[in-house]
Amino acid sequence: MAGGHMKYRQLSRDSAHRKALLRNLVTSLIKHESIHTTWPKAKEAQRLAEKLITQAKKNNEPARRKAQGILFNAHELMPKLFGELRERYLHRPGGYTRVLRTEPKDKYDQAPSAILELVDGPKDMRFAMTAAAVARDRLLGKRHTDLTQKNIAKVTRFRADGRDRFEEMVGKIEAMTLASQSESSSSSSSSSSSSSSR
Repeated sequence: MAGGHMKYRQLSRDSAHRKALLRNLVTSLIKHESIHTTWPKAKEAQRLAEKLITQAKKNNEPARRKAQGILFNAHELMPKLFGELRERYLHRPGGYTRVLRTEPKDKYDQAPSAILELVDGPKDMRFAMTAAAVARDRLLGKRHTDLTQKNIAKVTRFRADGRDRFEEMVGKIEAMTLASQSESSSSSSSSSSSSSSR
């Protein structure tokens, strides 16, 4: 249909292969909480993952049957989906996943790549990047930019003990940065003293 709205990406596969691919991506996402794939696959898998987590929040028998129909290895992942992930997203109205563009994974074909991740989890990249930005600003004595303030609010809003965990992460990054700076300064001073003694 010329000029019509695209309902979904075909991903150069027939219907059965496309469904199997998306089921596999969503299963990997639930298992590992972060996957690296191409941008179109990540966007399509994101739609299915959002629906799956919404079903898990309902926590009834029809929702369990639908989840079992989507997940490969459902017997392994159902307890995580209806337990840990359901509790994590119980008060979040939507937006359980995030797609971040990355450099092309395969340098040969240069396909646009992306990371698909579950938000508010241990592998939440925006949480870590925002904490790193705050740690850098504090070490340099700078004020936070408006974007950093906005990201702090985003990453702590629905996370349990969000502010405390964020401050803990910032403290870890500050300590690592200070340790690496002192290590590099001591190694550069020892190399300069050894070269001057020659």
